[in-house]
Amino acid sequence: MSLIQKEVADFSVQAYHEGAFKEVKKGDILGHWSVFFFYPADFTFVCPTELEDLANKYGEFQKIGCEIYSVSCDSHFVHKAWHDASKTIQKIQYPMLADPTGALARDFDVMIESAGMAERGTFIVNPEGKIVGYEVIAGNVGRNADELLRRVQASQFVAQHGDEVCPAKWQPGAETLKPSLDLVGLL
Repeated sequence: MSLIQKEVADFSVQAYHEGAFKEVKKGDILGHWSVFFFYPADFTFVCPTELEDLANKYGEFQKIGCEIYSVSCDSHFVHKAWHDASKTIQKIQYPMLADPTGALARDFDVMIESAGMAERGTFIVNPEGKIVGYEVIAGNVGRNADELLRRVQASQFVAQHGDEVCPAKWQPGAETLKPSLDLVGLL
């Protein structure tokens, strides 16, 4: 079953952000674009490479009005401990959401019940709180922040220009496609 256009359920979680613990809830994601970046666990191997890649691009996401929320099933205390212990994780300026009960991971359908952790899933959420793009990839393969940024930009463009679509490798300012009316339903 596809999660496209699924509305994110109400939630309230603790987060580690800007050196403090704070609550993040559904109302905080409404009105702007968001990326929920699920990863298996803190203090692991592939995860810090991905989170650092996102940290290096965070300013570009902010420029286009998109907030990043990294999410694991660790507690906010573990997020803080990892932040305190790792020079790589200290680069993170976006909120690190704690999902120790797996409620968010289940809502986004990435919970690995037998392991008590999330799959490596990335979700683009529009300002109305609906999923408009996602990928879930094997736990041993890292993701690319450049491609994620491009996909958010394409999603924003399509939301503003509903009669146009973005081809493969589309970049902001590049030519788009305008499908004929008889093909629109086949996209």
